[in-house]
Amino acid sequence: MASREFLKILRSARLGDVSAQQQLASAYLNGSFNTPIQPSNALIWLEKSYFSITNQLLSINTSSEAEISADFMGAPELFEVLEQISTIPLAETFNSPAFKFGWESFWRIAEAKTETSHAARWQLIDLLLNPAKAELHTALAEWITKQDISADFSSLESKVKSYLIELAESESSFSAPAKELLIKLQPKNEALSSLWDSWLTNNNEDALLQAAELGLTVAKLTLGLRLAQFDGVSSGTNKSNASLKKAAYWIELAAKDGDRDAWFALGEIYRRPQFSGYNAAESDRCFDRAADLGHAQAQLRKGANLWRKREKIEEKVRGLQASYWVWQAHQQGIAEAKELLGKILESTPDPKKNDWYELALYAEKALDHHAEYKLDEEWLLMCHRLIIANQFNLSKAELLLCEVGQLQHEHCVVVDIRWELPKILPRLIQIDTIQQRRTLLAAGKAFAGAESEIEGNLRQRRYRFDRVTAWLASNFAKNAATLPRMQQL
Repeated sequence: MASREFLKILRSARLGDVSAQQQLASAYLNGSFNTPIQPSNALIWLEKSYFSITNQLLSINTSSEAEISADFMGAPELFEVLEQISTIPLAETFNSPAFKFGWESFWRIAEAKTETSHAARWQLIDLLLNPAKAELHTALAEWITKQDISADFSSLESKVKSYLIELAESESSFSAPAKELLIKLQPKNEALSSLWDSWLTNNNEDALLQAAELGLTVAKLTLGLRLAQFDGVSSGTNKSNASLKKAAYWIELAAKDGDRDAWFALGEIYRRPQFSGYNAAESDRCFDRAADLGHAQAQLRKGANLWRKREKIEEKVRGLQASYWVWQAHQQGIAEAKELLGKILESTPDPKKNDWYELALYAEKALDHHAEYKLDEEWLLMCHRLIIANQFNLSKAELLLCEVGQLQHEHCVVVDIRWELPKILPRLIQIDTIQQRRTLLAAGKAFAGAESEIEGNLRQRRYRFDRVTAWLASNFAKNAATLPRMQQL
């Protein structure tokens, strides 16, 4: 059932309120107000918003509609709508009545060379080149033929291939998936397959070289690794500079295709003392690229390096970056990562062994029956704080002062109360269990809907804490004497 807030926005949107139309589109994109995610509906409302703004602009100046559309950078309102359009999964809106508008908008954004251009270009690349969307390509080609579009499907494919190469060479967030797609689109003709099979079956080195020269990424990497002799420790360390130069050449070509193993191997070569191009900084850069692409050993190496340099790195909470990369390596099963992660992050997996355990149980019961007890909102928030404090074994000061909405990161909880108590150092605590994540999610939702000033200052929070804990004990504790000792602030 739609919420009152959603119905209110829908009513305003139907009456032509541009802001409401954009809010409605955002709801269909993100699922807010318990709205089902429907990109097609989002695009329809953004189309309405776009033309409403265009009509308003036409009424106050002498420019034509074409001029306004072409110069949307000069109209912030239009740019805001187009920026929102660039987040829509265009392929999912193909059968929508607004698809033509979306199609034209994406091309306009892609050519504008703004911050959103990369996102729009990637959407068009995915729509026209992704091999997984072959059936959609056929339908799209038919649709283009029926439209008044000067370019045909083949010429548009050529256009987005140039976008793909530019994205792969850029430093944007789309460079990694662009490189992966380039690898998928490499020619897989019979001759190339035959050469690679000949290498795998008969160890035919001539076939391996030909496959590498024809552009097969795995062949480039394999040839480079053989030249560097990474398969043998002793022979690898005694390899001549000439061989290492050849190895670096082929491995770098594979790395530019987006191969994470190639980036890692290139980092190893730059660390070889007998390599004339020895460069520790370049080696670290290669390892970092490999880590970004998901290479487990590179992630551990990057995390360990950040941990060693933590005193020199400027970051809000010391060790947070290092913990993220070590955690990523640990998720991929690297045994050494577990020990290092234990040095960086605290671990509190068993709530029964933590402080606040019984109070947290009572708080959970209170939340389950809050309608029955008619608890005020600030009391509900304090109950959530007690449950979180138990899950992560927080001190009383941390319980009262932590910013609940900012606690959770992907891999850990960051408890930082220096805004009130500057001398108390931040803590990094690993998220070990599903229950911990559920607790954070439930608390996050509660705090997201609350006003920022509702909890008051520290004195008010301490007073409320005493009242809430006393009430919980009197209503839920069989024996108040079993409550944990209250920690002093």
